[in-house]
Amino acid sequence: MNATTILWIVVAAGCSYLIGAINPASLIARSRGVDLAGSGSGNPGATNAARVMGRKTGIAVLIFDVLKGVIPVLVFRWLAGPGIGEIAGFAAVLGHITSPFLHGKGGKGVATTIGVVLAVYPLWLIPMAIAFAIIFVWSRRTGLASVAAAIALIAVALVDHHDRELSVFGVLLGILIIIRHQSNIRSAYTSMRAGQFRPEHRQKDDASTSESS
Repeated sequence: MNATTILWIVVAAGCSYLIGAINPASLIARSRGVDLAGSGSGNPGATNAARVMGRKTGIAVLIFDVLKGVIPVLVFRWLAGPGIGEIAGFAAVLGHITSPFLHGKGGKGVATTIGVVLAVYPLWLIPMAIAFAIIFVWSRRTGLASVAAAIALIAVALVDHHDRELSVFGVLLGILIIIRHQSNIRSAYTSMRAGQFRPEHRQKDDASTSESS
């Protein structure tokens, strides 16, 4: 690895992290005088934005969050190659999750991950979407369905051996999303043990662990 490559890695990771850290849900809420952190689930993502500020706003936030994943990958892949593009994508998701503009807090990273995968290897979205749909229909929990999509991402990345670096990238991205959804996993486990793992028995305060964006 030469000095130029190291420089590209630093620039791509730094710029993409800051792009990912920009949180459209919080910015829109602030412009409207809405305390998003204290409303709904408190999560600064598209799902809570839709719940608190309306469906159109939620869709707009979703689009922006997806673009935060797409744009860094495409730009840095064009400038420095596929590997740098993948690093940029991972950094964008990490920025979304641990935004310094929100004191280290952020969304769940799913929408930005979709954007990254769309730009890096769109075929991976097919098994991810299938896994998401199956678990969502069964559980009616967006967060749990997102965990299933992340597991599908890891599985397909491991099966796809044509590019080792790409496989490692997919596995790490999936693991990152699963880690961010620990509360969703704990909530589902607790509900199952209590015999209440049914959509019609979800409590209002479960909103914070049922969403993902």
